[in-house]
Amino acid sequence: QVQLVESGGGLVQAGDSLRLSCAASGRTFSTYIMAWFRQAPGKEREFVASISRVGSISYYADSVKGRFTISRDNAKNTVYLQMNTLKPEDTAVYYCAADRDYTGTLSGAYDYWGQGTQVTVSS
Repeated sequence: QVQLVESGGGLVQAGDSLRLSCAASGRTFSTYIMAWFRQAPGKEREFVASISRVGSISYYADSVKGRFTISRDNAKNTVYLQMNTLKPEDTAVYYCAADRDYTGTLSGAYDYWGQGTQVTVSS
């Protein structure tokens, strides 16, 4: 089992950057596939990015490709989401998720979730 705690959210202006962090408990972090999702008010939770266990493979939603970068540091039990050129439509609660096997975009397939961190982008 793994516990996840996100941090780094905040209020920024369009065009700014933010880096989110997700710290995981336990000694088995490197055995989990990690992902970021987001949920805007009144909308379904949507996939943002995922990264393989050793960080060699990553996937992105089309809406963030080229602007966001997911990375992980297994020595620090942490996964990151670097967000550049932020847009007002990126405003959402961002969640970190983990699963031992699943690499896809369906939120229901991920077993472990953090509490979320709010990102607000003003125009």
